[in-house]
Amino acid sequence: MAGSLNKVLLIGRLGADPEIKQMVNGKSVARLSLATSQSWKDKNTGEKKEKTEWHRIVVFNEGLVNVIQQYLKKGAQIYVEGQLTTRKWKDEQSGQDKYSTEIVLQGYNTTLTMLGGGNSGGGIQNDTTQQNNIEDSSQVSNDMDDEIPF
Repeated sequence: MAGSLNKVLLIGRLGADPEIKQMVNGKSVARLSLATSQSWKDKNTGEKKEKTEWHRIVVFNEGLVNVIQQYLKKGAQIYVEGQLTTRKWKDEQSGQDKYSTEIVLQGYNTTLTMLGGGNSGGGIQNDTTQQNNIEDSSQVSNDMDDEIPF
C-alpha cells in the first residue's frame, strides 16, 4: 500500500533480563520487556500520578541479538525503532486463537541504542543508508568513553 508507514519509536527501561532463544533455523532471537512511563500531576488533588506501559520487543537481527546478550540487563535504558506486528498463535491448553502485538527489530531500518545508567554504551543500527559489512548489516558506534569490544 503506497503512502503507509509502520514505525515505532520507544525509550524505556528493561523490566527483565533479555530472553535469548534459538530458532529452528539455528539463528538466535531476543525478547525484551520494555517499560515506558508517563507522569502527570492530578489537577484536583495535586498528587503526582504515573502510568507505565509494557511493550514486547522481538529482535531477529543476529548482530543486535549478540550485543543484547552481552550488554543489556534488567533496568537498562534503551531507545528502539522497529515495526509494530501482531502475531496469531494457538493456546495449547484451550486451543483458542490468541494474539500478541510486538515491536519487531529485523533487517534494515531498525535501531537499538543503549542509553545512560549502568549498562550504557553506544548505539547499534541497521539503516538502509549503510553498506552491508556483515550479513546482518550491523553498525556499532560508541558515544561514551567506555570501550566495548565487538
